[in-house]
Formats: sequence, structure tokens, C-alpha cells
Amino acid sequence: MTSPSFTAPASPAAALFRRVAAPWRDFAGLNSGATYLWPRWLVLRAVGVVFLFVFSGIIAQGEAFLGPRGIVPLGEFFTQLREMFPGAVDAFIAAPTLFWLNTSAAFIAVLAWAGLFAALALIFNLAPRLALFACWLIFLSFAATWRIFSPAQLDNLMLEVALLCVPFAPAGLRPGLGAHAPPRPLVLFMVRWLLFRVMFESGLVKLVAGDPHWRDFSAMEVTYETSPFPTILGYWDFHLPRAYHVCEILLTFAAELVAPVLAIFAGRRGRWFAFFTWSALQIGIQLTSNFGWLNLASLGLGLLLLDDQMLAAAAARLRLAALAARFIAPAASPAPASPSAPAASPAPLILWRRRALTFALWTHFAFAGFFLCKAAGLLPNPVPGWLAAPVKFISEFRSVNEYSLYAAFDPVRYHVEFEGSNDAGRTWRTYDYRFLPQHPDQIAPFIAPWFARFDATIQIAAWSGRKSRVIPVVASHLLARNRVVMDLFRADPFPDRPPTIIRMRGYRLSFTSLETQRRTGDYWHKEPAGDYLPALYLTPRGEIAECDLAPVDAALQRRDIGTALALLEQQFAVGNVDAGLRLADLYARGLGVARDPARAFALFTDLAARGEVSAAHNLGTCYEYGVGVAPDLSRALDLYRNAADRGYALSLYSLAGLHAQEKITPRDDLAGLVHLLRATARAQGDDPVARYVREDRAGHQRRLLDRMSPADIATARQRAAARR
Repeated sequence: MTSPSFTAPASPAAALFRRVAAPWRDFAGLNSGATYLWPRWLVLRAVGVVFLFVFSGIIAQGEAFLGPRGIVPLGEFFTQLREMFPGAVDAFIAAPTLFWLNTSAAFIAVLAWAGLFAALALIFNLAPRLALFACWLIFLSFAATWRIFSPAQLDNLMLEVALLCVPFAPAGLRPGLGAHAPPRPLVLFMVRWLLFRVMFESGLVKLVAGDPHWRDFSAMEVTYETSPFPTILGYWDFHLPRAYHVCEILLTFAAELVAPVLAIFAGRRGRWFAFFTWSALQIGIQLTSNFGWLNLASLGLGLLLLDDQMLAAAAARLRLAALAARFIAPAASPAPASPSAPAASPAPLILWRRRALTFALWTHFAFAGFFLCKAAGLLPNPVPGWLAAPVKFISEFRSVNEYSLYAAFDPVRYHVEFEGSNDAGRTWRTYDYRFLPQHPDQIAPFIAPWFARFDATIQIAAWSGRKSRVIPVVASHLLARNRVVMDLFRADPFPDRPPTIIRMRGYRLSFTSLETQRRTGDYWHKEPAGDYLPALYLTPRGEIAECDLAPVDAALQRRDIGTALALLEQQFAVGNVDAGLRLADLYARGLGVARDPARAFALFTDLAARGEVSAAHNLGTCYEYGVGVAPDLSRALDLYRNAADRGYALSLYSLAGLHAQEKITPRDDLAGLVHLLRATARAQGDDPVARYVREDRAGHQRRLLDRMSPADIATARQRAAARR
């Protein structure tokens, strides 16, 4: 009689470990019975489609960015790089690119077209591993060299996706579903780990970065207005009730914080929840905000949450039996496989290849962990040198990244326009962007997943806290009539006679109310925000020069009034309207020169006719106080109101002052306070006008508040906040 065999009971520690490890094993594809052939096939096709848009954009605009006549020419870039890094290895690590071989416009085109063909090969499943490596290498060559034209989130995501998908893709020239080479568990875990980081880090930084709009649930009330290319759906969404916007934020945090955790710890049900919430979020963003291919790529990555059996079960639930059978049948099998059949194992690798792959993937995991800890705010500041050095070493390869889109944002939409004149600044014509909203009645079309790289770069540069030098570089190319740069805009506004001066004007844009849009057709209120940088003009010798008033200030400081006036007259003659404003101010106030009110009035009249809002305001001041003209309060009111309607804070303040000082009859304190509150809201920045309005040394606010009831004050605040 044989003795029965007994299995020793597992220790509590071992049982706990298995319980904790089980979800991770499932997430890494180590559970028997699960296969991933169709999700992999779909993900790789999605990656190919995204790269098709990537390289199509480079073909259209690459020469204008990097060519010998481009905005950031490769030749100049490599000259600077060699000066900074005499050693070849250090220089290559600083810019890992194929353009070390050649920097000609022809080579730019060759690489761009090669990338496009690699993307097509990936879409049609031709040598997918080779196609992915080519997409990564060629796109890295552009991203590493065009600097400001490479927004980190979009480009870095695709570089990391392409690199991790190389071992994820099946081997072979025409692998089909790749049933002969299913994804290895470690590789599957790494691509899913990438998806987890894209989801979780995006939500985490919204909390850690400290932007108050996410914490008080007001983020969606500014997000649509300030996104680079808001669509008509974004405009309508902006005007939905706050309760709806709160639901949008809850969906955002559900998709970016709850869903990725459930995807790991809640099995297939958790992954279905993550898939649907993530997809809903990405589709909503793409339809309202046009973030290029970012949302399409994120949707494609979301398919990594699924497996063949999940797809088959979904098809069966939809009563698509043939499709369900196809999802669970490996391509090499003549008959459908059972859903419970064990998954095929990947072919064993040669030892050195297996070790190299394992080392590379775990190294990638370690760097990814660094960026996850950074997003969570868990790293010391500053980061220790031994940790920062390797991160800096790999950073230019952009293939392990941090994902922090919309961790914080500027609640005010500000952009820069290029305006030229060929009649010494008397009239100005605007260079229209192809896609960026620019005119009050213009809303961005649905362009995603196309990425309007030039338009987006100009918008991002305008938003940055410091002045970007790329904007005057673009202005200089427009002045020089560089055709490859001019073609980045919708049309040439000077088909008759070339411009002699280009200015870079800042504007603030805010959405109109729905009622205003129905009445006027305008989606935007557009308000002048001053010059972004001094204008550029052509000298009589045909050279490009900057309108620089620093020599005027220097002459005034040494009391050389003659030189200062001559310089101002010279600058005004070429179209520098700031010089004209300075001249008028000198004559109006008699600063260093004999007071000449008539001359000041004539200059303000000329400048107001040219469309200068500050000149229109100053002309109103002339009529209010009788400077160079008989006092005319009615005319002053018209000029103030015209400038106020264009968003000029000082005119709003002057209107408030007329009410506060009872110069307008009948007195209307409510209207005066509304004007004052609107002026204060628009007094942004540290320029003298903004400071003057905010300081309110004239005491307009005190006078108005002392005469008003609490109910009227509350009404004024409501009207000022709602006035759009």
C-alpha cells in the first residue's frame, strides 16, 4: 500500500507575496491563457499612423526650420556645438543626430522622406522592428536639432514609444500577427509601464505642481480658452455650466489617477475601466483642443490594456461570433484556439541577446522610476550629482521622459502677431497664421492629429516668461522676404510692395459670450498688450536694424535734447510708432523741450489714425484737458470708449475717473466702478500704465465706494466679471 503524498502548506509570508504579486504578474502578461497578438497589431498600426503625421509635417516645414535659409539653420547649430564641445563624443551626446553627416536642404528632405516610408512600412507591417528603429532614429535626428520647435511632450512621447516598441514588435519581414513571436512578458510589462506613467504622471503633477485651478475645480474654465488651437466644440464647452466642468475634472482624475491603479490591481475589469475612461478623456481633448497627435498616440497606447481574450469576449457580447473566434485564433493556427488554451511562449534568445535586452529594459525602467519620483515630488532638491549625471547623459536621446502636460498653465491667452508696413508705419498689415486663432471671428479648425508645429511654437514662445529670440528671427526673415519662412504663414500680405518695417505686437484674447457670438459672429475679444520686442526695419542700405530707443534715453540723461529729438524723428520716419508716442509726450509735457501742445495734438492725431490705441487714449486726454485743442468732453468720451472697447486699461480707468469726479451727468457710480474693476483686471505686468492703474493714486475707487450701497457694489463686481 502506497503512502499518500502531502504538500507542505505555504508560509503566510509566501502566500502574501503571491497575493501581492498576482496583479503585477497579470499586468506583465505572465498569466496563462492570455495572448496579446491583436492588441499589439493594433498598437503598432496606430504608432505607424502617428509617425505618418509626424514626418508629413517635417516634409512640409523641415527646410523652413533647419535649412540653410531656415529659422534655426543646422550649419549655425553645429558651429556653436563644436565651440561648446570640442570632443566629438561629447558633441554627439549633446546632439545625437544623423545631421552630423550632412546639413544640406537635400539631406533634410531625404531623412524626412525616409521617415515617411518607414512609417508606411510600419502601417503595412513590413519589417516592423526595422521600421520602428528607423522612425526612432530619424525623428530623434530632427528633435535633437531643431530645439525650440520640439515641444517636449509630443516629440518625447513618440521617441519613447518607438524605442520600446522595437522589441515589442514581431520579428520578420512580413510577420502578420506574429503568432510565432508573441511579446515577451518583460517587454509587454515595459510598454504597459510606459502607458501607466503617461496616465499616472499626468494626473499626479496636476496635484503636486500646486496650480490652484486644479484644486478649486476651475481648470476647465480656462483650459479651453488657453489651449493652442481651441475648436468650436472647445468654445461651446467653455460656456457649459460649472457643474459640467467639475465632472470633466473628475473624469480627468479618474482616467489619470484611478484608472492606472485599477489597471494594475483590478485585473481585466480594472483594465476595461481604464481603457474606457482613458479613451473618453483623449477623445474629448482631441475634439476640443487640437493637441496634435498626442491624443491619438495616447488612444493607441490605451490598447495595450487589452488582450486577445478581452477583445474576443467583447465581440461575443456584441454577438460577433466570427470576430470573437478570430481574436483568439493565432494567425498560424488553422482552427480557432480555445480561450483557455495556454499562450504560446516566445522563442528563446541567445544568452547574450537575452541579457542585453534584459539589461536595456531594466535600465530604462530605472530612469523611468526617476522621472516618476520627480513627478511625485519625492526627489531632493537639488538632485545629487551621482543621480543627475546619468539622467543628463541620456536626456538628449529623449527616450525616457517625464509626462506633465498641463501641470500648470497661464490663465490668460496671450499671443504675438507679425505686422508689417510699407508706408513708414501709416498702415499695418498682419501676417496670418495658418491655424492659430488670430482674428475675433476666427476659431481653429479640427486639425488634430496634424500638429501645426510652427504656429504652436510661436504660441508657446509668447507664453514663456522670458522673451524668445525666435520671434525676432522670424520677423527678420519676413523683412528679408525669405520665401521658405513666408510660406509658413497663410499668405503674403504684401503682394504689391515689400514691407520696410516689421513689428511684433502682443495681444490678449478671451472668449466672447454666446450671446455676443450670435450677435456679432466673434469668438474672441482681442485686446492690445503692447510690443513683444522692438520692431525691425530696413535701413537705406538694405540692412536689417532694430528700432532701439536706448540712445534716445542716453541723450536725454545727458541733457542732449537736440540729439534725442533727432533720433526720435528719425525712428518715427521709418515707422517706429513708439518714437512718435515719445515725441508727442515730450511736446505735451514740455520735458526738456519747449512745451508745444499743438505739435503734441497733431502727433497723437496722426498716430490714432494709424490705429494706435494708446494714441487714441492720449488724444482723448487732449480733448478732456484742452491740450492743443479746445476742451470737448463729448469727444474725449468717444475716444476713451473706443480705446476701452479695445481693452486699453488706461482708458477704462479714465472713464471710471470721469464718473468718480462727477464730470459725466447724470452721475453713474455703478458704471464707474465697473470700468474701474475692468481696468484693474487688465492692468497686467509691471509697465508704467499697469502700475498707475493698480495704484489708483487719484483715489477713484475710494470716491466711488464711499457713495455706493453694498448691493450696488456687488452688482458692479458681477457685471465686471461677466463683461465679455
